[in-house]
Amino acid sequence: MNLNDCYNFDDFRKLAKKNLPAPIFHYIDGGADDETTLKRNTESFLKCDLVPNILASVGEPDLSTSVFGQKIDIPLFLSPSAMQRLYHHDGDKASARAAEKFGTFYSMSTMATSSIEEIANVSGGPKMFQLYIHKDQGLTDNLIDRCKNSGFKAMCLTVDTVVAGNRERDHRWGFTTPPKLTLKSLLSFATHPKWAFNYLTHEKFQLANVSHWTKKGSSIAKGVMDYINEQYDPAMSWKDAEYVVKKWGGPFALKGVMSVEDAKRAVEIGASAIMLSNHGGRQLDGSRSPFDQLPAIADAVGGKLEIILDGGIRRGTHILKALSLGATACSFGKGFLFALGAGGQKGVEKILQRMKDEIRRDMILLGCKSLKELNKTKIAYR
Repeated sequence: MNLNDCYNFDDFRKLAKKNLPAPIFHYIDGGADDETTLKRNTESFLKCDLVPNILASVGEPDLSTSVFGQKIDIPLFLSPSAMQRLYHHDGDKASARAAEKFGTFYSMSTMATSSIEEIANVSGGPKMFQLYIHKDQGLTDNLIDRCKNSGFKAMCLTVDTVVAGNRERDHRWGFTTPPKLTLKSLLSFATHPKWAFNYLTHEKFQLANVSHWTKKGSSIAKGVMDYINEQYDPAMSWKDAEYVVKKWGGPFALKGVMSVEDAKRAVEIGASAIMLSNHGGRQLDGSRSPFDQLPAIADAVGGKLEIILDGGIRRGTHILKALSLGATACSFGKGFLFALGAGGQKGVEKILQRMKDEIRRDMILLGCKSLKELNKTKIAYR
């Protein structure tokens, strides 16, 4: 199996599983506790159907939209995702270049393995930085200032990770950053010699944006859950979010909003967007899916800020359903990370092309010339 055999999410996942050592594959693939929310994120799209209009003379549909004050060519962008160097040796650089090629946002995690400045140098495309509030206020301020100086277009604050979810697959496989050999993981690393060679012969693994502040997670191996619990501020509040909005001073999203009350509060503190997200089912298991929450939140704050649906996206039809119910755009993490593990930059470009082709074809079949024509009339519930 190779990239040419990858036609959908499941194909990229299978190839990534073939290429990556088990601890790393399962870090991408897994969720919290029983993984019920992880599964529900995608299953929720099955609750409703698309209703097409025929003879609409669509021609070539316009797939573009605007988010964070930036026009993007497709209504899908890359979610902020940590430690991409583990999935392919080019890591964030590969993802950023692929996103730029498709005219959409690349999002950088605080826990990226390339620095803010490195990515600014390799990609001229629109970039968003995802911030975590650390216990050390100086580190938080440092990250914001560096993003300003490096031309990042937007910032999001992740608000659902003040304590790490119970990701049992990470415990089971002994996943750490950087990876360390254990009796259980040794065989998996040994049976993936190409990955091991690339990991050992390319630049050293580090959490490039924070390594100057703390060695934990870079040269001192830490479990991701341990790092989160040690470094992030569990007392983060609306006051902290408001501080970041003002200090950043540009397009800003709260990532991890799931309730109507919090969506309204986001408007009040000056956020320009919210990302409906449950962290890919990796935090509070048993929580609601973003798609299920979308109609109520769109009714409450639609038009007052941008709404990005993040979670469970596998198909172009998922995106069209979300936009029909009030989302401005969608983002995905697992999809492009499996593609990165499957084939680096070419893999990410491949899945973005597949998704773009699906969106285009499905819009023609729906009878929509532009994304603006997507609304509740296109949706029927079962």
